[in-house]
Amino acid sequence: MKEIRGVLTAMCTPFDEDGRVDLDGARRFAAHLLEHGSHGLVVAGTTGECPTLTDGEEIELLQAIRAEVGDEPLLICGTGTNDTRHSGELTRMAADAGADASLVVVPYYNKPNRDGIRAHFEAIAAAVPELPMVMYNIPSRVIVNADTELLGELGQVDNIVAVKQANDEELGPIDGLAILAGNDNTFLRVLEFGGAGGILVASQLVGSQMREMWDAAQAGDLDRAREIDAELTKVYESIAVTNPIPVKAGLEMLGLASSRVRLPLVPADEERRAIVRAALEGVGVPVAR
Repeated sequence: MKEIRGVLTAMCTPFDEDGRVDLDGARRFAAHLLEHGSHGLVVAGTTGECPTLTDGEEIELLQAIRAEVGDEPLLICGTGTNDTRHSGELTRMAADAGADASLVVVPYYNKPNRDGIRAHFEAIAAAVPELPMVMYNIPSRVIVNADTELLGELGQVDNIVAVKQANDEELGPIDGLAILAGNDNTFLRVLEFGGAGGILVASQLVGSQMREMWDAAQAGDLDRAREIDAELTKVYESIAVTNPIPVKAGLEMLGLASSRVRLPLVPADEERRAIVRAALEGVGVPVAR
């Protein structure tokens, strides 16, 4: 099993002028991210607009990126839905298409109770036992929360190995699980307690700086990691609304991808674009457009 560790970038999905997934653009963008700080990539997660991707589009995207970057880089594929059976089927498809791990969110909308959350993750893990799973706890989107005790219990399942923790109030070590920051502004906190890293959005724009944070922390220089984190605060804040609208605006400014999103999302307005531009310029990122 590859290490699920470091700067793991939740990659945006590029779309062409007709609204189709731009596979060529995705290949180029994935290679860029791995060359600019990312240890690995998350494909078809929230930032990748998974709610509006078909299963076929997700798998084509994963296959295209794997073909581009080769076997070595870690690729995690978002396969969680609010339908346990569907999630298991999509996880199997991702495993067969070359994913190194799945990212499975706590079921949304259905509002399952604690027993239902446990049964959901156990069923998906059993459906594809050879594929490591990263659970995703994000009560701000899902409404329900998987508490740390429940996450620890699920961490006893052989192939459930990590959690992307986006409940900032409960962020901390959990026995049996690798802990990944679920928000850019908690990456430093995870580094401070020796966690596994983060599934990050800002690393698409300031990947080299976030990799420097990681490297500094691994070398024991937390003071330097804190300095970088403080420098990047305005970047985090500039994109922390209706993901991935603002980060796609930033990518377009950097000439890396289009700002196109799929409805019901719409591109950033001029006010938000100005905020993103100012944040990038404030940390010395050259904005081309």
